[in-house]
Amino acid sequence: MSPGFLVSDAAAAKIEQLIATEPGAALFRVAVNGGGCSGFQYEFGFAAEARGDDIIIEKNGARVAVDEVSMPFLEGAEIDWVEDLMGSAFKIRNPNAISSCGCGVSFSV
Repeated sequence: MSPGFLVSDAAAAKIEQLIATEPGAALFRVAVNGGGCSGFQYEFGFAAEARGDDIIIEKNGARVAVDEVSMPFLEGAEIDWVEDLMGSAFKIRNPNAISSCGCGVSFSV
């Protein structure tokens, strides 16, 4: 089964770069948690290993872990690395989000 969460080439390259500088990190974790100004928020972090309920997405050598609870919120979404005049950051383009806050970290479904 192919997971419905995508990783862009730019995000994969940045994840690989960051993991190389993060001691003990083997993968990048993306999660959805309750909270934020719109109801849910994305959380990014590093992990040394996958958990039992993780779904692993691999792209160009980068490994991204998403837990089973977060995956339904991320079906059809894509994480990207964006550099623009406002700065650089991971952005998630999520077709499930009805609205999101101005910073793009918080969303509602």
